Amino acid sequence: MDPIAVALLVVGGLGLAVLVVALLAGEIGEIGPIDADGPFSVPAIAAFLGGIGFGGAAVTTLLPDLPGVPTVLLALAGGLVVALPLAAGAVKLSAALRDMPTEPTLTGDRLLGAQGVVVSRIPAGGLGEVRLTAAGQQLKYHARSDVPLAAGTPVYVIDTPTETSVQVVSTAPETPDLFPDPGGPSS
Repeated sequence: MDPIAVALLVVGGLGLAVLVVALLAGEIGEIGPIDADGPFSVPAIAAFLGGIGFGGAAVTTLLPDLPGVPTVLLALAGGLVVALPLAAGAVKLSAALRDMPTEPTLTGDRLLGAQGVVVSRIPAGGLGEVRLTAAGQQLKYHARSDVPLAAGTPVYVIDTPTETSVQVVSTAPETPDLFPDPGGPSS
């Protein structure tokens, strides 16, 4: 095999190795406050090295037998043709991954206005359980209500007294008292 092609394959392999290490171990050589993003980020440099190495090695296989210097120059030019789009793609991809929108951590404030359903009946002033839909997730919370609520009643969160409990009101149409006071008047 041509020694120029072997050298370029080694350069390509080095770029690939740097990329794998960066993906598995994080950024390499973070020193002080220097923040190397964009064209000088590790993924961009790794893609550039890989493109020059593997692209240049591919060019050497297509070239006729030429003396060393023209082969090296043509191989490097061909490698640059491969390396520049690869590096630009690495910059775009890492920027897209870094800047992608994510949902913030769910807090009590984000539960206000959430809708759900009573899972375990809620006595007046007591605790029961509700299943809420918040941020696309089904969550179960302890719940209080000023009036008794039966299991299956649709509810709306009006307050979050603690991180694990909510104050709810019914969103169901008015119905007769389902849980009459045992000591109260009977009809």
